[in-house]
Amino acid sequence: MSQGSSQGLSNSLVPKKWAKYATPIIGAAVVAAGWFGLHDDGNEGGASGVSSNDADTCAVDTLPPEAKKQIDDILQDAPPDDGEADGKHFGNYEGLLPKEKGSYYREYTVKTPGVNHRGARRIVVGGGTKTDPEVWYYTSDHFESFCSIPDAED
Repeated sequence: MSQGSSQGLSNSLVPKKWAKYATPIIGAAVVAAGWFGLHDDGNEGGASGVSSNDADTCAVDTLPPEAKKQIDDILQDAPPDDGEADGKHFGNYEGLLPKEKGSYYREYTVKTPGVNHRGARRIVVGGGTKTDPEVWYYTSDHFESFCSIPDAED
């Protein structure tokens, strides 16, 4: 092997050496982009969803009838339709609702006709008491977005 071909061989190894780092670097960049959010939806901090200043609202009469039933069940302290899962702590891990301490938020399943599992629809309430929450939210897409329900107790 001549010195020239040896030089060529080492140059061809450089891309392979760096290629093994490309996947983790690209993966980390994708995770960071998702974590910090690369889109601008008009909210401060780049987070999507509701905030105390600019919450999307959804009146009860615009929600599915199953959501109205779940609201009524919460207000009347009816047994949960979905067993142990309903009425339990909602962690707000997505950070889309206003930041609160501890067990402020609780989630309830909104039944979806034709679905034999919990589905994606939820009512999330916060603060107050079990039958008189301070805040009400609805999500149809399993916590990807929320709207505030201003007339839940009317």
